[in-house]
Amino acid sequence: MITRMSSLFLRTLREDPADAEVPSHRLLVRAGYVRRVAPGGFSWLPLGLRVLRNVERVVREEMDAMGAQEIQFPALLPREPYEVTGRWTEYGPNIFRLKDRKGADYLLGPTHEELFALTVKGEYSSYKDFPVTLYQVQTKYRDEARPRAGILRGREFLMKDSYSFDLDDEGLARSYAAHRDTYIRIFDRLGLKYVIVSAMSGAMGGSASEEFLAEAEHGEDTFVRSTDSDYAANVEAVITPAPPAQSTSDKPDAQVHHTPGTPTIAGLVDFLNTARLGRTFTAADTLKNVLLKVRQPGAKDTTLLAVGLPGDREVDLKRLEAALEPAEVALLEEADFAANSFLVKGYIGPGALAANGVRYLVDPRVVTGSAWVTGADKADHHVVDLVCGRDFTPDGTIEAAEVREGDASPDGNGTLVAARGIEIGHIFQLGRKYADAFGLDALGPDSKPIRITMGSYGVGVSRLVAVIAEQSNDARGLIWPRAVAPADVHLVIAGKDDTVRAGAERLAAELDAAGVQVILDDRTVSPGVKFADAELVGVPTIVVVGRGLANGVVEVKDRASGERADVPVDEVVAHLVGLVNS
Repeated sequence: MITRMSSLFLRTLREDPADAEVPSHRLLVRAGYVRRVAPGGFSWLPLGLRVLRNVERVVREEMDAMGAQEIQFPALLPREPYEVTGRWTEYGPNIFRLKDRKGADYLLGPTHEELFALTVKGEYSSYKDFPVTLYQVQTKYRDEARPRAGILRGREFLMKDSYSFDLDDEGLARSYAAHRDTYIRIFDRLGLKYVIVSAMSGAMGGSASEEFLAEAEHGEDTFVRSTDSDYAANVEAVITPAPPAQSTSDKPDAQVHHTPGTPTIAGLVDFLNTARLGRTFTAADTLKNVLLKVRQPGAKDTTLLAVGLPGDREVDLKRLEAALEPAEVALLEEADFAANSFLVKGYIGPGALAANGVRYLVDPRVVTGSAWVTGADKADHHVVDLVCGRDFTPDGTIEAAEVREGDASPDGNGTLVAARGIEIGHIFQLGRKYADAFGLDALGPDSKPIRITMGSYGVGVSRLVAVIAEQSNDARGLIWPRAVAPADVHLVIAGKDDTVRAGAERLAAELDAAGVQVILDDRTVSPGVKFADAELVGVPTIVVVGRGLANGVVEVKDRASGERADVPVDEVVAHLVGLVNS
């Protein structure tokens, strides 16, 4: 197929768009692949749509190869199935809700577990029908509070979601492993640099969960990995190694000290180290108590929650929200403290929390027998040597503290280092959450019902276009991997001579006949403009037909390496076919 630049619906830009925050957004707009329509909404122009369809093709080929079957659901979905699972409420403001002319409630589908489960329930009833894996490539909608980074985080996006249905947990494990291997093949074919990390299941529910994260400097996800093993995890999924419990009988008695003007950890530590208490204190010796208000899905009122963590750590809101999902979480404001006079801001301790029925969850490092400096529930007072399990008893533990480089790896091998990434795939062992909700059973060989177990597996198809652009670019523009590029060859006519133009047209026709997709820049603009556009557009091979044609050669340039070679005209078609097929 020959695509002529003179008639291609394309306008490249020399300046970066004002709202571009990341390289992919900047380059996809400048190269004429996408255009913004509204916050979080983009149009795909011809070259962008080609890349998107090529990514879809790779995803479909690998899904089909693993035995999955493609179906298609509507994006406009009724409320009732999501009411059954509770997600109509759990999703909160993150979904688009609407009413039809009769007043019935609908939503624009953010994900389709409910529909897949109901469809299988309606079609299959015997154990002989299972296992089965179904998938779709379909537009999803989520009402992002702050759409950003172009097509990386939009309100409308294309996603491949697949679901496995098995008779038992062993079958689910096999389906999960098959998807994991398939995702590896997909992302390898797309030429991505990525890691597989342990993750949280979130609103999807389920047990085992892993994310595929593309390594990216501007990635929105922080993940950590061990220096001495293959452990890797999203920070929300990091499990803090708890120190061993200690004896409570050998600790000194707790003592309240007057600590004027010390509402902060730093001020408290400075005061203690000048108070001649016989030892040196650090922030890690203090117990910081953070007060939150939590609203459960569907509830009108909030409840108080206290989180205790070592004073040298800050609360990581993403980890906190993941630990409490699907509840909404917010820090207390001044009005909240005023309404709860037992909370002495800056001096809150476990005593007042227990006396007033406030749920108290602590960091896993706060183990039985550990002694802490913490608030004494009285202005300008702290208690020293308050021992967990002797002087206070938490209601449980919570993963809410920040994860830092140098922390011990949860697998016991090495320490953690941090990096940034972009989620490109997520796989879940859902188990029976949705099968239980809808009574999804198969009649077994003994005529007894078997509750089906499910897996859920997603790939952000449109997001992959941006991720590839994030990883494959340079100062001049995009550099598409050949598997997804909008063409195989970008052929530039560098000259006004009729002989040069005729030679380029002939070469384009021969390449087309050989099955090579060609973008032919036949515009009447300067060679400099053509070269700049060719590098911006990012087709992997650029061919220049110019003055060298008089000597029987054309220039072939590799967009990624920048290497150039003069290739004889009578050999160039075979040369280029070899490049494309390799």
